Amino acid sequence: MGQKKRIYVIEDEADIRRLVTEVLEGYGYEVTGWASGREARAAIQRQAPDLCLVDLGLPDMDGLTLVRELWEDVRFGVIILSGRGGTSDRVLGLELGADDYIVKPFEPRELVARVNSAIRRREQLTAATAAESARARFGPWVFDLGNLTLTADDGRQESLTAAEASLLLMLLKAPKRVLSREHLQGPDQDRDDFPYDRSIDVRVSRIRKKIEEDPRAPRLIKTVYGAGYLFAGDVSWLR
Repeated sequence: MGQKKRIYVIEDEADIRRLVTEVLEGYGYEVTGWASGREARAAIQRQAPDLCLVDLGLPDMDGLTLVRELWEDVRFGVIILSGRGGTSDRVLGLELGADDYIVKPFEPRELVARVNSAIRRREQLTAATAAESARARFGPWVFDLGNLTLTADDGRQESLTAAEASLLLMLLKAPKRVLSREHLQGPDQDRDDFPYDRSIDVRVSRIRKKIEEDPRAPRLIKTVYGAGYLFAGDVSWLR
């Protein structure tokens, strides 16, 4: 894994915090636990991690509020830890910008798989950014992999999560082709505890809200019912 990836576990239950720390340290991660959102905020200001695991039931603030704040910092990913496992809760977490949603209680190997996936997505985006063409133009937008942003011709700017950027990158690399949900799910496709393909649908919905004139009648990212999604616009890669 090279240099150890730094993970912050923001969880007020000491037993869970200790379990997560021990499991991830066993897989080569550098892990620090924080019992409150305030402590985590201060730590992030001192040194940003590669990934934050956030419990929604924090003692000093609403975990969803913290997720919104952390999502605005493109330097790291965010995974939600929660005892609330309903579909609506998971969709809400993804809508707020989290890269993933883990329900308690969880299997240690599931935790490691989710963390590995989130870290891998960021590494893939970093590698793509280092390539000769790290920006793509489509319609009135320029997609910049370097800072996970979309910039419109009128100056408007939208931020993307790593998961959204990874999905958009796959669509832009294969314009006018139908990509299945399994393909877009990538390394997460074997997950069976989340309603089938819902995370992909949520991310597509979020991207549409940012790039489409009318997200309810999308012209760029088309749904091909029973097959997947298709990027219908022309794409040019900028040097």
